[in-house]
This record gives sequence, structure tokens and C-alpha cells, in this order.
Amino acid sequence: MLINLSEVMANVGQTKDTQASIEFQEFVMYGDSYPVVDKTDVHVVVQCVGERKVSIQCEAQVDLSIPCSRCLDEVNVPFKIDYLKKFDFSGTKEEEIEELEAAIYIRDYDLDVDALIKEEMMLQFPLQTLCSDDCKGICDVCGTNLNKGTCDCDQQGRDPRMLVIQDIFKNFKQTD
Repeated sequence: MLINLSEVMANVGQTKDTQASIEFQEFVMYGDSYPVVDKTDVHVVVQCVGERKVSIQCEAQVDLSIPCSRCLDEVNVPFKIDYLKKFDFSGTKEEEIEELEAAIYIRDYDLDVDALIKEEMMLQFPLQTLCSDDCKGICDVCGTNLNKGTCDCDQQGRDPRMLVIQDIFKNFKQTD
């Protein structure tokens, strides 16, 4: 949804308080797509705080389904958006362009609500998502989810880097 900011900038103190729906159904980051499982409408308040100066405030929540980094089960991850920023359109054309280039969600005095929400979600995106702190992951041989059961795969000595350490432990046990 686009909100025209020039309508609000006409009079100092003028406020536009509106609800905007989030139109995207999936969030794409680094080539991976994450479905939106729940979302609220975005509460947007745009206020003229000076001559050609606006304050933009947005609040929303978007829940994404992200796979667990260890076991790959889907995890619902909430993103709480609480945004507040002031923009000054009264500077020179170069200053205005420089400030607005940093804000990819404002183009020609139009606020793109979806782009703002996506940018805020990108800043909050977790480095690692876990279904639980004690997630056991999956077997790297057969792919069994170790949280749901066990497998009969040989877990000993598959990593050649660990063979040296295992030999040290075996030698230590033999000398006792």
C-alpha cells in the first residue's frame, strides 16, 4: 500500500492515522523464501512536524515460518515492527535525494508500507532459528530427525579430523 506524504506536509501539525494491510505472502531473504503464517494490519501515523518535515510511525506484527537450523522443522518466528523516524524534505535537492536513497520505501513523496515492513524484518532476521534450545538436529547419514527418534547409523569415526582425538582418548583409557 502506498501512502502519499505530500497530503500531510501541507499543514504543520496535520496528522494522517490509518491502517494498511500487508500485501506480501512470503518474505524473501538471500534467495530463500519464508511464508507468512500470520500478520496484523500496519498502524501508520504520519504527522507534519515542521515545514516539509514529517514523522512516520508504524506498528505491526508478522509471523514467518522458518526452518529450524538443526532439524529443519518449521518454526513460527514473530517479527514485532515498531518504527519511528523523521524525514526532512526542506533541504536542497541533493540533500533530499541523499536522505531518501537511504530509505528505499519512500519514492516521490509516497510511502511504500510493504517495503518499510520488509526492511524492518530484514534488520530483525535471526542468524539462527531453533525449534528448542536442546534440539538434537538430524542424522547426517540417514536424515532422521533425532528429536523424534533414533537411528542405527554408526556415529563413531566418520569425521577424519576427529579420528586423532579419538585415538588419544583410546590411548588414555588403555594406560589407566
